[in-house]
Formats: sequence, C-alpha cells, structure tokens
Amino acid sequence: MDLDDSEIMQRISDDLLDSHDEEFELELEDHLFAQVPGMAPARLSPEEALTRKVARQRYFRELFRLQIELVKLQDWVADTGHKVVILFEGRDAAGKGGVIKRITQRLNPRICRVAALPAPNERERTQWYFQRYVSHLPAAGEMVLFDRSWYNRAGVERVMGFCDEQEYQEFFRTVPDFERMLVRSGIQVIKYWFSISDDEQYLRFMGRIQDPLKQWKLSPMDLESRRRWEQYTKAKEIMLERTHIAEAPWWVVEAVDKKKARLNCIQHLLTQIPYAEVKRPTIQLPPREHHEDYVRRPVPKEMFVPETY
Repeated sequence: MDLDDSEIMQRISDDLLDSHDEEFELELEDHLFAQVPGMAPARLSPEEALTRKVARQRYFRELFRLQIELVKLQDWVADTGHKVVILFEGRDAAGKGGVIKRITQRLNPRICRVAALPAPNERERTQWYFQRYVSHLPAAGEMVLFDRSWYNRAGVERVMGFCDEQEYQEFFRTVPDFERMLVRSGIQVIKYWFSISDDEQYLRFMGRIQDPLKQWKLSPMDLESRRRWEQYTKAKEIMLERTHIAEAPWWVVEAVDKKKARLNCIQHLLTQIPYAEVKRPTIQLPPREHHEDYVRRPVPKEMFVPETY
C-alpha cells in the first residue's frame, strides 16, 4: 500500500460516514463527525471540503431520483405479476449489502425482499444443492434479491474446501440448466458481480476493524479470504466463464467507488426490466367517526417508556 497513515484514516472515516442512513448523513456536518474519538478525518482545504460536499449532494440527488424509479418498478411488478430474481455476488466487503440496502430502502418488503441464507445445516447438506434456494424464489408480483446465492459453491465453497471436486463440477453442469428452467417458468434472472481491487478490500477491512458498528461483519472467513485472494480470483474467473449464459448473463459492477457502484447498478437494473408507471387511484382520507358513548381509558403511568431524551 502506498497510502500513509493520515490517508488511510481519511479513507476509514469516509467509509464510516458513508455507512449512516441517507437522511441522517445528508445533514451530518464534517465538523460533527470529527468529534468522534479516534476517527477524525485528515484536515481538508476549503476547496477540497466544498468539492466533497458538492459530490455528496449530487450523489443523493441521483440516489433519490433512482429510488423513485424503483418505486415505479415495484408498482409495475406487483400490477403485472412479473417475477424477478437478482443475484449479488462479489468478494467480502465488495459493497453488495450497500446496494441492496439502497434498492430496498423505499420499497414494500412484501413485494421486494432479501434472501441472505446462512451456512447450510446438517439436514440441508443432504438435500439437492439448489433445494434450499428454491423456497425463496418469487411468486407473481415479487422481487427477490439474493445477498449471495447458489454461486457460493463456485466461490467460497470451492476455495475453502467445503465441497469436493465432484460436487463442484456437478454444479457447473447443473446451474445453466437450472437458471434456464427458472427463465422458462417466467422468472427473470439478473446476476451482478461486484468487482473491487486488492487495495480497496484492504482499506474496507481496516475500516471494519476501526468501526465498532461494523466489527461484527469481520468473520474468520473474511480474514481467510484476504490470504486466499488469488484463489478467489481464479474461482471467480472460472465461474464467470462457465455460467455466463444468454438467458441469465453476468453483469460486472466496478465497485471501488461505492457510491458510483450503487448508482450504476441501480440505473442498470432499471434498464433490465420493461416497467412503466402504473396509475395509482386517487386516495381520499375518510373522516374519523366520533361516538358520544366512547370514553378513552387512561393508560397507567408505569406502562410508559421513560422519556430519557
């Protein structure tokens, strides 16, 4: 790494700032963030501070515009009965969770939901490999976002030795037909690979180490993935080559810049589905009824949550 300590701390502090909720982040001034012990960013010139502020404002304008389009997409999916599966794959800390959060943030969880499966249990290990994923597939009018998917077998399971050679090769023989079967059944399959550099992953892992709100994200598996970077690279190259099919092609998202990656991915997703704005009926709030015989009962004081703030 060619970055000095101050530059590394600046990157880590930027990552911490970026992790906050959008509405809160938009109002968060750098001088307030600088008061967090041990996380003060490097001092910026007035010109650099202004450039960062303008860039953040531009990012939020675009994000909110795209999220409005996502709401239109959601309405169209529900109205037409369309079925969508979106797979998000990539290295640890590649930004998959960030873009999933921004996609789902304004949407109805009954229509757009996230499937993030844990490691298989003993029973699931004896099932057909795709079986536990099938139960999460969408019905009509639903979108399902897989935060990692059946491609675990081509990545982490291969590199960490959680599957044998026969299971690995059988996966590649099966997955193209499996995805073609989904498409023939009326499910649209969209696959994204988030690509980051070695240096960028290092910085994001350092950010997680420094950030008490993110330390839980660093598992022993994540740390081992750093050591096996080249093995993961080889596994990824084989996976993209053998599973890039016309019915469900791979799309690679350049994700070193997380904000640009989010916007680019959402914009691309919107182009993959032929949605149109659905006319909503005019909503009129009915007047509240009042009944003379109704008397509101008092709530005991001991039932209230203390007003600490």
